Amino acid sequence: MPDATRACPHCRAPQPRGERLPQIVLGVAATVAAALGAMASCPDLSGQTRATTPGVELPTIARLRYDGGGDWYANPSSLDNLLEEIQLRTGIGVADRPAEVGAADPDLADHPYLYATGHGNMTFRPLEIERLRAYLYGGGFLHVDDNYGLDESFRREVARLFPEMPLAEVPLEHPIYRVFYDFPDGLPKVHEHDGNPAQGFGIFLEGRLALFYSFESDLGDGWEDEGVHGDAPEVREEALKMGVNLFLYALAATPAG
Repeated sequence: MPDATRACPHCRAPQPRGERLPQIVLGVAATVAAALGAMASCPDLSGQTRATTPGVELPTIARLRYDGGGDWYANPSSLDNLLEEIQLRTGIGVADRPAEVGAADPDLADHPYLYATGHGNMTFRPLEIERLRAYLYGGGFLHVDDNYGLDESFRREVARLFPEMPLAEVPLEHPIYRVFYDFPDGLPKVHEHDGNPAQGFGIFLEGRLALFYSFESDLGDGWEDEGVHGDAPEVREEALKMGVNLFLYALAATPAG
């Protein structure tokens, strides 16, 4: 492949800002709010068992399948590892395993965080474009993670998805870079690729960041099992921290802008 102080770092809960809850995450909002509230008084939630709320299915990350020949299944251990770290670092109850979903599947709206990655060509059928657009307007969150080689086809498909809304660079002051861990310089750089800086792009719907594109970063490689890509421990740590931010942003009340 081409290549805080001494205070508990796990107790920095995001502050309420009067955000609007996306429709599809109402079922898990109580779980998130309870876990984040507990952080204010905990010395460290690492190692706690997974909390559950009766009648609420534990949230997870859904890997998005797509056509075109690209390896949508790349980095097979990445999401399992990220889910484990989310639970260890935040105390939020999450599923043990990621899900898998297609853009036209009837259960698409059950997943508050869609994750798409790969190295090759990505294409969506017209019905999938329609369903994916409705999902995002309905409050869903899509994270596309360029695994080197996805950029050209993704930009083509996102132009079909939102022809009047070009990708825009996400400002460094946006909550996605500070909801739990602080990233004052934006996305961490995991793999060198072309040597360009890592950048975060997005599509904003009614002021809400609904689609996040991590470009020249390769977060998923940093989430993979240690030793798979030879990433230094500090690089993997930064990738996992950013993954925690992305997950919390997808599930919690989403700040406007």
